[in-house]
Amino acid sequence: VQLVESGGGLVQAGGSLRLSCAASGSDFSSNFMGWYRQAPGKERELVAGISSDGNTDYGSSVKGRCTISRDTAKNIIYLQMTSLEPEDTAMYYCRLRTGRLTGYWGQGTQVTVSS
Repeated sequence: VQLVESGGGLVQAGGSLRLSCAASGSDFSSNFMGWYRQAPGKERELVAGISSDGNTDYGSSVKGRCTISRDTAKNIIYLQMTSLEPEDTAMYYCRLRTGRLTGYWGQGTQVTVSS
């Protein structure tokens, strides 16, 4: 299993970014996938998740500013982020869940928001 994230970078406050995560190695259409982030000195937190039937969940700090979507046929998920704030600066990780506490992580993509 391999998860490859892309789309991170440096953006000014108020800007937008779209992150992508491509999963390979099997058919993951029935798996929950999501995005988490971790800032220096802070715990990893859920940004957004999407189930196999398209139900979504968002972290409270990004609700209303992020949209998660998935292309099931291509095993890709996307995270569209708008109105970015310096507090959104973190490493963003893709997550493929295989069980309640098990799964895979991508290598991460850095998002930096300048004020």
